[in-house]
Amino acid sequence: MENLELFEGKLPVEKITNAWYDKYRNSNYGAIITFVGVVRDENKIDGLSFDIYEPILNSWFNSWEEKAKELNAIVLMAHSRGDVLNHESSYIAAVCSPKRRVALELIDEFVEDFKAQAPIWKYDIIKGDRVYAEDRSTSIKGSGLLA
Repeated sequence: MENLELFEGKLPVEKITNAWYDKYRNSNYGAIITFVGVVRDENKIDGLSFDIYEPILNSWFNSWEEKAKELNAIVLMAHSRGDVLNHESSYIAAVCSPKRRVALELIDEFVEDFKAQAPIWKYDIIKGDRVYAEDRSTSIKGSGLLA
């Protein structure tokens, strides 16, 4: 799945975004919009750590590729596994579209749905320990124990 890339540790932002730009700039897309998520220095954390359940992530991303295709657009995403320290990037998303408005609206929807639905678990790194960030996590619809 070339439009979804997973990396160990921090993302090489310039390498990823430049590669996307180089790949799609001659494809007659009038808009290539990127969103780069950066780990904030807050709550006395040293960074974040991520676990990913790839089968569900691939399914979630495939549904977004289909939605984008219907709008004559494409979605791109890169995310980190493992530890990412403060002021480093753990998430990059992009939308390429012939029309600016489509790309602007789609990137917003994509990033918000990612935060709510993607099977990526976040941990705070505090003094070298991984602590589940329960207070900033969102349950995935349909997940959990069956009654």
